[in-house]
Amino acid sequence: MSLQNAVKDLPSARIILASDFENGPKIDPLKIIQIYEASEWETFIDEWVHSLKTTYVSVMRPTGAGDKGIDIAGFCDADQLLGVWDNHQCKHYTSPLSFGVVAPEIGKMLWYSFSQEYKAPRACRFIAPKGASTSLSLLLSNADKLKARVIAEWDKTISGKITSTGPVTLEGKFLDYVGDFDFRIFSAEQPRTIIEAHSRTPYHIGRFGGGLPSRPRPDAVPVEIGETEATYTSKLLDAYAEHKGETIVAVSHLDKWASLKSHFHRSREAFYHAESLRVFVREKVEPGTFEGLQNEILDGVLDTHDGEHADGYARVVAVTEKAQSLVLDAHPLNRSAFPTDRRGICHQLANDGKLTWRR
Repeated sequence: MSLQNAVKDLPSARIILASDFENGPKIDPLKIIQIYEASEWETFIDEWVHSLKTTYVSVMRPTGAGDKGIDIAGFCDADQLLGVWDNHQCKHYTSPLSFGVVAPEIGKMLWYSFSQEYKAPRACRFIAPKGASTSLSLLLSNADKLKARVIAEWDKTISGKITSTGPVTLEGKFLDYVGDFDFRIFSAEQPRTIIEAHSRTPYHIGRFGGGLPSRPRPDAVPVEIGETEATYTSKLLDAYAEHKGETIVAVSHLDKWASLKSHFHRSREAFYHAESLRVFVREKVEPGTFEGLQNEILDGVLDTHDGEHADGYARVVAVTEKAQSLVLDAHPLNRSAFPTDRRGICHQLANDGKLTWRR
């Protein structure tokens, strides 16, 4: 076979993008969660539960032994374990969950709520990267059958796995309690469902990649200067005053200098542009990511800021130009931050008291 024919016979491949050469092909998150360690899997679920701000007022994640069957608790009110709450049981196994795996956890919920260590949760969800087996899923969907199975296998599967002090026998008042217990609280979540829910948290992109979506256009700059702009705008006016050797205390005083008036308006546009970036990424990246970008820019412009300049106006121009030219390839927001954002971040830093134009 000739080389030409061999090439023709090669199976068609997908189109390779530049990002594929740099980062490799996109891996299904469902495959990524399979290789997590148990502690990392619990952290992954904790990130999701913490994001449910409209559902829970607080979240608790006990660590170490003696957690009494609680992995991650989401509290709906200030009474916490004595109020309305949900338990998220994180199980990381190489195969789907079986009854034998979840039965001791059900036993702990029953025993410790009976013992008044806590109120029975509103829901107890078993969450595993491979979900529940078919038989367990069917069992969890029928509360009466689940209760009968728990009672029938108590001595064999559950009794000795609740406390470290010995078996818990199912008799007397505790048996009555189990008989009256609402087993509908127990369920198993599908891993795809959890991944989709996690995609709405600020931690998702850091775990699975994919980048940020396109940014919307920033809102128009308001005509009136707001209270949040008071510091950086007054610093600009002070810099202009030093530059012109005149007193400038109001924006209207800039009318006789077209270049300064234009610079002032561009500065406000840049400030609001940076504010729009702050808001845009707030729910999409981990907390502190935008502040990290601000710190990177601050570190990059400080030498220019502290250098010798003819006046405050020359300093602000030099600093904002330096900010635009900084190489920030290592920062996750680099590709989302336009030159206008970088200039605006300088004014945010001035607003926060970290940069000052007039000496």
